[in-house]
Amino acid sequence: MPPTSTAATPRRARRHDPDRRDRLIDAALAVIAEKGVAGVSHREVARVADVPLGSTTYHFTSLDELLAEAFTRHADSVALVFEERMREAPDRVAAIESVVRHVSADLLGAGTDIVLSVELYVAAVRIPALRAVTQTWMRRSRQALERHFDPTTARELDALVEGLVLHSALSTDPMTAEQIRAALHRFLR
Repeated sequence: MPPTSTAATPRRARRHDPDRRDRLIDAALAVIAEKGVAGVSHREVARVADVPLGSTTYHFTSLDELLAEAFTRHADSVALVFEERMREAPDRVAAIESVVRHVSADLLGAGTDIVLSVELYVAAVRIPALRAVTQTWMRRSRQALERHFDPTTARELDALVEGLVLHSALSTDPMTAEQIRAALHRFLR
């Protein structure tokens, strides 16, 4: 029989990982894009982020907090692109074209943005904390539109954009950029 050691097992050195929280947020977005909000769990996010399971509860008090952080990151990234498009538009005609590009390329283009947006809309209906995320996003969109349109028109135009996006994303016959442009011109007459 081999001798047994009474010496304590040395502890592993603690890993310095200052970006872990950000990786968890990115992992949550990846899980949402692949499996939907219903697929988000502490275990799945930790697996995707390649961190110990306890990391999610160390950095976030709940899954709702993690979802809010993830969706805020998504909404911020989309809002920044739209704000830049509207800032670069020199006049109302160019602003309309910027909205067309935003809908057809940014929101409906390739990638997971539309999946994340739709998941946010559905989750915000069920999780009140996420309404703050959608409200902030809508406010930023309206403010960007107000560079070229009055506040009432900006709010209505923002709602039209959301409708155009959802209609096109869920349709088997999505609207083309030309059809989106025509709808915007019709609305803004």
